[in-house]
Amino acid sequence: MITAIVHIKAEVDRIPEVAETIAELDGVSEVYSITGDYDLVAMVRVPHYDDVAEVIPGRINKVQGVLATETHLAFRTYSKHDLDAAFSIGFAESD
Repeated sequence: MITAIVHIKAEVDRIPEVAETIAELDGVSEVYSITGDYDLVAMVRVPHYDDVAEVIPGRINKVQGVLATETHLAFRTYSKHDLDAAFSIGFAESD
């Protein structure tokens, strides 16, 4: 699975609409409104690198109200949530 973190600049008066539209796109798992130089961050998760090009320039950049994007590809995932899930496979929760 390929994970891309996409920073998005959007028209200020359209941020909620842009976020909702992007969140509905195939390949986009989450969209967050953020502070700083960008307005939104989208998490894109796709099976192949070629799919990144389809989702980001092919869909996200074409959403009305998107002004610019900056994409970062993740190499490894470090997450307590993922580790907890992996270690709990096959074990019942104790009270």
